[in-house]
Amino acid sequence: MAWNDPPDQPPRDPWGDRKKRNEDGPPDLEEMLRKFWAQVTGLFGNKKPARGTPSGPTPSSGPKMSTVAAIIAAVITLWALMNSVHIIEPRETGVVLRFGKFDRALAPGPNFSFPPPIETVQRVQTTQVNSFNSNGKTRMLTSDENLVDIDFAVQWRVRDPNDFLFMVKDPDSSLAQVAEASVRQIVGSKTLDDVLIGNRSAITLEARDLMQGLLDSYQAGIEVAAVNFQDASVPQEVKEAFDDAIKAREDEPRFVNEAEAYASKIEPEAQGKAARILAEAEGFKASVVAKAEGEARRFELLAEQYRLAPDVTRQRLYLETMQEVLKRVPKVLVDGKNGPAPMLYLPMDKLGARPAAAAAETTLEPQQ
Repeated sequence: MAWNDPPDQPPRDPWGDRKKRNEDGPPDLEEMLRKFWAQVTGLFGNKKPARGTPSGPTPSSGPKMSTVAAIIAAVITLWALMNSVHIIEPRETGVVLRFGKFDRALAPGPNFSFPPPIETVQRVQTTQVNSFNSNGKTRMLTSDENLVDIDFAVQWRVRDPNDFLFMVKDPDSSLAQVAEASVRQIVGSKTLDDVLIGNRSAITLEARDLMQGLLDSYQAGIEVAAVNFQDASVPQEVKEAFDDAIKAREDEPRFVNEAEAYASKIEPEAQGKAARILAEAEGFKASVVAKAEGEARRFELLAEQYRLAPDVTRQRLYLETMQEVLKRVPKVLVDGKNGPAPMLYLPMDKLGARPAAAAAETTLEPQQ
């Protein structure tokens, strides 16, 4: 017999034995899946089976359950792959957060991670140079207590993605405040001329170094590439006076050059004139000394002659003196011994002019 039943017992029903074993043994897995599928179809709005109909799916519901499960598994797998595979661009760096905490950085290229919410990836541009502008002119005070309006710009890039994302709450706002504070400090240590017409590149380098030091102390993860002064000018309220000062400063070299040219022209003439006057003075000195020495020598000889013959010398001196005096004076001789003299016409104007001219000729001396 197919089931090896003993001859004295009726044949056994295998299906009945199976049902009995299912009731007495562990639960049937297929029955559990059917009940689960019935609950799922109930969630999607399927009507409950009519009273009297056997519960559980129809014979054709088994394939449908397998298809939906496969679709759900495929969707879950596709979603996991889309959120686990990351293509990092060459100019980017991926930051992986595991349960919200920094775990590692992803290099450019294909990378893998656990899907959310286990791990999330944030992309940070690390090679792109960003620009920050001061949004118009900022008024600052120089060391010589002058006001200046400065419009500056800052080029920066991300150096440390971890610090950039998590160490500073608002990197853009922090960068703006650090940039303005640094430029104010550098401008405050310079004069107005240094800022406007001085070595502006040196000033921007000092501002960049100061800004980088402050950002490093904040652990902002930012590298400052350059600081540029796009425009620097005095306030509009004092621009007219400042333009006058600039014009005067520009005229100063011209006036200095004109003065130097005039000095180079006048100095040789003055030196020549001084040399001529000095030579004339030396000649006059020599003549006066020679004349004085001659007069002294003549007086010595005259004194010697006077000691030898006083009367004769006195008479001779008198006659020489009268001769010297009378030769310069006009004379009119009137003979009154031979009777009454006729009336004479004396030209008094001529007589007065002649002695004055003679006196001027005798007293004229060289100028000192």
